[in-house]
Amino acid sequence: MSEAVVLLHEDGRQAGTLDKLTVHSRQTPLHLAFSCYVFNEEGEFLLTRRAWGKATWPGSWTNSCCGHPLPGEPIGSAVARRLRDELGISAGRTDLVLPSFRYRARMASGIAENEMCPVLRAVTHDTPAPAPAEVAEARWVSWERFTRDVIQGRAAVSPWCRLQVRELVKSGAEPLAWPVAPAGDLPPAARP
Repeated sequence: MSEAVVLLHEDGRQAGTLDKLTVHSRQTPLHLAFSCYVFNEEGEFLLTRRAWGKATWPGSWTNSCCGHPLPGEPIGSAVARRLRDELGISAGRTDLVLPSFRYRARMASGIAENEMCPVLRAVTHDTPAPAPAEVAEARWVSWERFTRDVIQGRAAVSPWCRLQVRELVKSGAEPLAWPVAPAGDLPPAARP
């Protein structure tokens, strides 16, 4: 059996659960997810390419790590789990930066994403060891150059990454100095 995904009402309260293997379809219900942007102490960003076998946006360049919290799992614990499973790293620090990010996107095949997707920043000292089933490539890049290329349309990235970058740059040019958002701003189903 695969993992369960937390389904949501429009106000962010839990509406039930669904098997992760069946949640993404042409009629994807609103569900809880997260995105994480990993930086090293020099401020470089860990850009990743989704594995080619992924159900949604295979082979797309995107943020460092994405995932779905398990029912009852705190967002911080879910991020730590996925950083370990996808990238073989741990974070010395994880901070909530966009607590109420939400998006919808549809692939050419009709498969859709429909997520309330809090965004976090993590800082690591570790060298990534990506799991091939999750991550096709990973590399450290300049955050300034990456965001400029995304905003100017020169970098092809996942739809959620493009939208998130537009929001993250509003927090300032220095990712390690972005303000931390209060956990009370998370969707109700994700609050501690």
